Amino acid sequence: MEEKKQIVLQLYDGLARGETEKVAVLLTPDLEWWFHGPPGREHMMRVLTGVEEEFKRGFPFRPRLVVELGKWVVAEGWENREDVYWVHAWAVEGGIITKFREYFNTRVTVRELCPTKPAVGNGSSGGPTVWESRGQLGRSMPVLVLAI
Repeated sequence: MEEKKQIVLQLYDGLARGETEKVAVLLTPDLEWWFHGPPGREHMMRVLTGVEEEFKRGFPFRPRLVVELGKWVVAEGWENREDVYWVHAWAVEGGIITKFREYFNTRVTVRELCPTKPAVGNGSSGGPTVWESRGQLGRSMPVLVLAI
């Protein structure tokens, strides 16, 4: 069973329902966070810090794809509007989310530095690709690599 994936899905469910206590127990108090995207689009971090309430506003996080990759769980989502595409990468260690990478209107390629299983494809550098963004493929966006 994909235990880490289930923890991340519980987080999204708790946020959608406004259950802040349920979400808080899934996160380490000193969560490491990193963002890439247009200024002012740090939507998930605003939700996690209480600046915005996800369940009361017009930007719901509904992952269309969630994949567990070792200690990382990658979630991808988009709305039908062209200006909304996001990727979240969550590191889950010991049943707690310890790191969070938030990408907005940015494609992400995940590459494994120390491969332990067959990869999706081989990148030109940094190790084999184990996951690539799938949404909004016809749109021009920056691409970043997350090394795991």
